[in-house]
Amino acid sequence: MVNCRKILELYFDGISQRTISSSTGHSRNTVSEVVQRAKKHGLESLNDTTTNRWLEELLFPEKQPSEKGYFPVKWEKVHKELQKKNVTLALLHHEYAVEAREGGKIPYAYRTFCEQYGKYARKYKLTMPIRRKPGEIMEVDWAGSTLHVTDRFTGEQIPAYVFIATLPYSQFSYVEAFLDMKSPNWLSAHIQAYEYFGGVPETLVPDNLKTGVIKAHRVEPLLNESYRELADYYRTIIVPSRVRKPKDKASVEGTVGHISRQIIASLRNYQCFHLEDLNQRIHEKLEEINEIDFQKRPGSRKKVFEEEEKSHLQPLPPNRYKLAEWKTAKVQLNYHIQVERMYYSVPYEYVREQVDVRLSADLLEVYFKEVRIASHKRLREEVGQIFYEP
Repeated sequence: MVNCRKILELYFDGISQRTISSSTGHSRNTVSEVVQRAKKHGLESLNDTTTNRWLEELLFPEKQPSEKGYFPVKWEKVHKELQKKNVTLALLHHEYAVEAREGGKIPYAYRTFCEQYGKYARKYKLTMPIRRKPGEIMEVDWAGSTLHVTDRFTGEQIPAYVFIATLPYSQFSYVEAFLDMKSPNWLSAHIQAYEYFGGVPETLVPDNLKTGVIKAHRVEPLLNESYRELADYYRTIIVPSRVRKPKDKASVEGTVGHISRQIIASLRNYQCFHLEDLNQRIHEKLEEINEIDFQKRPGSRKKVFEEEEKSHLQPLPPNRYKLAEWKTAKVQLNYHIQVERMYYSVPYEYVREQVDVRLSADLLEVYFKEVRIASHKRLREEVGQIFYEP
């Protein structure tokens, strides 16, 4: 409840609105609105009969409920509906208002609707917002909803999976679609996000998906080797969110819902035959989202990022990271290993041993403990290492 009498008492005593806001606990917008409405009604002083209830009825007549005429809200139903995918309070209020008018009743205003729901929801859970530092964290995830690309010859709808990366401080985001969620695309998405942001944050917070985290553990999760290598190259730290703890990456979870409504939903009927075409449309929508002003914060995602966060990001390496994939192989009795139906020779000392194989576009490397054997395409032995030249 707004303490209109206290606000006006302080204002008529010559106290600044900023000080009134701090003293009463109301926002500066609320204080300003009370003062402006009092001026419109010609109020210049208060007396003993000017109660707070009387002032509220005078200054905010549209917010005074008339219990006979207002359509009751089933708050338990509202609370359950909010837990469903892509459902918002704005949508539920619209549905409630339509139902109220059809029944000849008066609906609550959206602001009152939200305030009353907030009071109802307090009994379920108390939360505290976490303040993030600029350039500290990048949260990443795949969206639950998908888009699609149409096969030009068969007409088949091929699913396109949407990757989302968000910087929690500015809420600045990057979005891109891929034809699968395998490791190469997962790593490529991170590289594209870093280049879109023009820098690298200190920490990377992914979900516990297999392309990033092999085994989740509270103390020290086992990371996918390719993913760990990418983080080392970009000098960032991977801190996976805890299992079933979506608030560990609340920003990207919120962005996933926002992207689902603003991008995925709007492009659900868009027909394209190339992934590049789909991503072009996604990036157009993304630019609109990043440039829209915040409702409860000055500026937009892009403006806050460029003015307050970008300078805190670590610089990109001079060269782009080369994607690599890790495999394991067993050295056979003929001292060869088989990788993707191709045979490569290794020193005979490692017969029957397991080795790690790192594959990139132009290089194959074999690791055994601390010994490394590097190779390209034509054999040439040299000091225990095997090189293959293209």
